Amino acid sequence: MQICELREALIPDAVALWENTGLTRPWNDPCADARRALETATSTVLAMIDDEQVLATVMAGHDGHRGWLYYVAVDPQRQGFGLGATMVDAACNWLTARGVPKVQLMVREENAAVRGFYERLGFQDQQVVVLGKRLDAGA
Repeated sequence: MQICELREALIPDAVALWENTGLTRPWNDPCADARRALETATSTVLAMIDDEQVLATVMAGHDGHRGWLYYVAVDPQRQGFGLGATMVDAACNWLTARGVPKVQLMVREENAAVRGFYERLGFQDQQVVVLGKRLDAGA
């Protein structure tokens, strides 16, 4: 197994993993999300690959001060073996190497199990509300 930047050819496999783990939403194009992240120096998609199979992913990006994690996913048959923690650690190392002092992520309110996972990794509720607004005309 190796952790590397996701290759273009494996984006469909990563998206299938995201769909299988409930991370996608109909109003977001996950292929476009992956491509955008891979096009800039301030973001990436890391993947754990074994024999050309995507086992786990994490998207990381930053604004210079705050890093953000998205699409943290592990193949359901491989969950519970530390792969998720390994991917979060890899993303944090990627951010640290770029001088980013803080990392954040969003967890849906109804996802208590995932919230517990992140709390075990040292993430804490930041006592903020995330507000959003669509900027694309088609949404």
